Amino acid sequence: MTDLARYGPKGAAEIQLPCADLAPALDYFVGHLGFRIETIFPADDPTTASLSGHGLRLRLAPGEGDPGLVRMPCGSLPPEDERVLTAPNGTRIVLVAADPPVSMPALRPEFVLSRAAEAASGPGRAGMRYRDLISSRLGGRYIASHITLPHGGPVADWVHFHKVHAQLIFCRRGWARLVYEDQGEPFLFSAGDCVLQPPLIRHRVLETSSGFEVVEVSTPALHETLADHDMALPTGRLNPTRDFCGQVFHHGRAAATPWEPYGGTGFQVRDTGLSSASAGRISAEVLRPAEQAHLTVAAGSVEFIFGFVLSGAAALSHREDHALEAADAFVIPEGEPWGLMQVSTDFELLLVTAPASPR
Repeated sequence: MTDLARYGPKGAAEIQLPCADLAPALDYFVGHLGFRIETIFPADDPTTASLSGHGLRLRLAPGEGDPGLVRMPCGSLPPEDERVLTAPNGTRIVLVAADPPVSMPALRPEFVLSRAAEAASGPGRAGMRYRDLISSRLGGRYIASHITLPHGGPVADWVHFHKVHAQLIFCRRGWARLVYEDQGEPFLFSAGDCVLQPPLIRHRVLETSSGFEVVEVSTPALHETLADHDMALPTGRLNPTRDFCGQVFHHGRAAATPWEPYGGTGFQVRDTGLSSASAGRISAEVLRPAEQAHLTVAAGSVEFIFGFVLSGAAALSHREDHALEAADAFVIPEGEPWGLMQVSTDFELLLVTAPASPR
């Protein structure tokens, strides 16, 4: 495979589009779409032109091939039936919103049971391995992933951010060094810790231990990850109360959070503090047995109930009994009771819940 860098590429790369008749195509791209001519030849009867505009470089030239499709971000949009334009050479121009709001698909509730022994992980961003914990995405409203990095060391990550409604990361095993926009110097993210990543906050994974594992929960399921090549982290600023779309960054440290009684259930809870930081959009807590080996949870009004077994074993009671082992996960539909039985003494459960959000 050719390594282009060794040849020292210079100038702007161009996307070539076939064009048999240059004059009307130029009138359209320049006069209607706002591109400008950078190069044109031959002078006496032009057939080829290079154009620039809207962060794009195009080359219109004779030849065969697909006339292509250009996505054009706009501050405002015409009616839906007027959002696809066609240039004289056949290139389609699709008008899209420049900064569309996060779309929340309608919830499709269902019971989900994901067993670690039956699942496989696949490749993801920056060398990470992803195991899908909610294959249906509950209609596209939620995604949960068990993410692993088998080999420790520096991570091939870059400064990026996500367009989400809510997102959390819980460290199951190992550690990572993370850095976030306006949150000071890089810090250690250790087993039992939980981070709320507010919408649009820039961040980066710098390095991890071997065998690093996290559980990530996001809503909506389909959301954009965007690179920020211009920001360097850390920023040199510390602003822990900075508002990111109504939320604030939060690092819940397990070592600094005591176990407390979980009501009168005979279980204990360690709250991650995410509910307050996310303005109530999402909550996460860890449960473990204390005085008894069973737990009954009444039907509630939250739309999302997600559990991930961090350690130990139990039986999940929902309509029937389901054996649970370490790294198994489940989702309980809204408005349905559930419980845990035969809980082992080393059992710990990550429980993530979310109230009904904009539909």
